[in-house]
Amino acid sequence: MVNFKKIIAEKIAKVVELNIEEIESYIEIPPNQEMGDYAFPCFKLAKTLRKAPPIIATELKEKIETDSNIEKIDIAGGYLNFYINKLELAKYVLEEIDLKQEKYGSNESGNGKNIVIDYSSPNIAKPFHIGHLRNTVIGSALYKIYKYLGYNTTSVNHLGDYGTQFGKMIEGYKRWGEEYDLESNPIDECMNIYVRINNLCKEDESVLEQCRENFKKIEEGDPYCVEIWNKFKSLSLKEFQKIYDLLGVTFDSFNGEAFYSDKMDEIVEILEKNNSLNESEGAKIVNLEDKGLGVCMIKKSNGSTSYATRDLAAVLYRTRTYDFDKCLYVVAYEQNLHFKQIFEVAKCLEIPEKCLNGLEHVAYGMVRLTTGKMSTREGTVIKVDELLQEAIDRVQKIIDEKNPNMENREEEAKKIGIGAVIFNNVCSTIIKDQVFDWNTVLNFNGETGPYIQYVYVRTKSVLEKAGYIPNINEVKFELLQDKESLKVISTLYNFENILMSVVEKNEPSLLARYLIELSQNYSNFYNENKIIDDNKEIQNARVYLSKAVGTVLKTGASLLGIQMPDKM
Repeated sequence: MVNFKKIIAEKIAKVVELNIEEIESYIEIPPNQEMGDYAFPCFKLAKTLRKAPPIIATELKEKIETDSNIEKIDIAGGYLNFYINKLELAKYVLEEIDLKQEKYGSNESGNGKNIVIDYSSPNIAKPFHIGHLRNTVIGSALYKIYKYLGYNTTSVNHLGDYGTQFGKMIEGYKRWGEEYDLESNPIDECMNIYVRINNLCKEDESVLEQCRENFKKIEEGDPYCVEIWNKFKSLSLKEFQKIYDLLGVTFDSFNGEAFYSDKMDEIVEILEKNNSLNESEGAKIVNLEDKGLGVCMIKKSNGSTSYATRDLAAVLYRTRTYDFDKCLYVVAYEQNLHFKQIFEVAKCLEIPEKCLNGLEHVAYGMVRLTTGKMSTREGTVIKVDELLQEAIDRVQKIIDEKNPNMENREEEAKKIGIGAVIFNNVCSTIIKDQVFDWNTVLNFNGETGPYIQYVYVRTKSVLEKAGYIPNINEVKFELLQDKESLKVISTLYNFENILMSVVEKNEPSLLARYLIELSQNYSNFYNENKIIDDNKEIQNARVYLSKAVGTVLKTGASLLGIQMPDKM
């Protein structure tokens, strides 16, 4: 890709004593196009050169030459504003899209780098609720985008298949198993058992102690407890897979907490060898008080392991197996302290510096109901399978009312309904909390997934009306120099930069917002320009631009996990 920002940085570097990378980091995009395509703030040089920014800008302008890429340089206060040659920009963008097609925006920046992304991670025998949905959608988008940029990417579903909660489930099953039909409705029935046993634990401390003992028996390999535990796991995975199939989400590994049950002794041994472990009331801990991180439990007083021990075993295993440059944990911000502790204790595990530096918690905001926080224990959750089906049904109803003769209505309703839900989970900065509201999720007006799909379908309609797609050699780029066309072209140019920003910040909402911007800019272009025109050269240019927009919308949406319908 032609990097105009770098070209400008190289020009500035010839006349000031700063390296190109530093200059490039300073270059901004002005708030509106009339102020140029790029701006260099001369305030950055004021202290070094001991001159006022406007004077620096004037002197720089006199020394920097324009060329085929930069057609004009202006001064605005202390800013040096650069105007890209719009004809060259249009030529470059459309020829690049013609060459790369659905691979436009991809690159090999990640070549040779290994990325592990840990996401979804639902708890066995519990409902897959909307909190897990957000986790899954964010992680899957990052997985797809990293791969698109050439990274060797591994997706891990770190299942919650271990811990005291399974001791509770086993105790509940022992007491009331015959009352529940696990085969026909496994998740709901498991949840009913869990809520019931949890309430009993609140009333009777001895029952809770028995639950803890059950979990210890799982660790020790007790045949009865292990058999029930495996039954819960098998039934749950079968149900979870139905949701993953609907969302188009895949994993390279389903190694959950239980996978590390035979790998935790090594963690304890390494920490003991490094004199990192302390005794505390019969438990073994790593004291992180001096770091402001409290204590990290490694072994409980009854000898059973902790969640932290299993995560540390996972760090060591992933280091050895994947030799990762980054290991991302897509987990709600409520686990901030936990991951700070894990990453700190990992420094004692004798793993390479590269892997230590690559450990990263991608924290996202919690999902809450309008009535408050969800709780599996209290049975107040919204289940994803019901949510997705409700979304599909609502879209189906709209189609039946407005376009009852539409082909493949069920399939299109599925794409639109699921697309709406996915987009709702990635359209805002991921660290923000979300309050789940049916009316917001399924509002198809405004900045939503269905809006992007609608604009995409509009580009397809343009091509159908034209009856052909022009050859790139038939496109006269000088006919795409009006304000609306240039806005679309400039946005298309920025696609790769947006993807690079997504992986730099691990923020898929940047791509979601970009797709809204591209859709809005194309809608303005569509409204202001007659595309099917008596002038064949004008028609060729505008039809090809429509085709280019459709290509990028479809590619960008697919990276978020959204399929595009053929009709709406």
